Amino acid sequence: MKVLNLRCDGGHAFEGWFASNEAFDAQLAQHLVACPMCGSTGITKGLSAPRLNLGAGQPAAAASSNVARAPAELEARWMRAVREVLANTEDVGARFADEARKIHYGESEERGIRGQATPAQTVELLEEGIGVLPLPLPPALKETLQ
Repeated sequence: MKVLNLRCDGGHAFEGWFASNEAFDAQLAQHLVACPMCGSTGITKGLSAPRLNLGAGQPAAAASSNVARAPAELEARWMRAVREVLANTEDVGARFADEARKIHYGESEERGIRGQATPAQTVELLEEGIGVLPLPLPPALKETLQ
């Protein structure tokens, strides 16, 4: 099994697991490899090294490694937060603005909802004192995850 460091043309870094370099190349050619953050299929392979356990790590190397991992850590935290929202809210789709108003004015039971609203609807909700927050969903979360 090969673990490759990959990067999309949007700048997101992620890992991909493949049976071989040839399997990666074949999947890449068929546009089957996509960024889990933005869905881009413009993927390039970064430098990858085999993992070797040679004893205790050196503190200086660990510190520089942490700096490089900061964007990836933020992306991972964002993905976990989005998954949490998806798991604990009801998708009301295009009825979002209407349903948010019903909940706010006590016409419907209070619960967490998510859905789609136009920019104009979002402004109207905010002017009415109804708290809403845009939450862009990465393409990977719009389908069943494996």
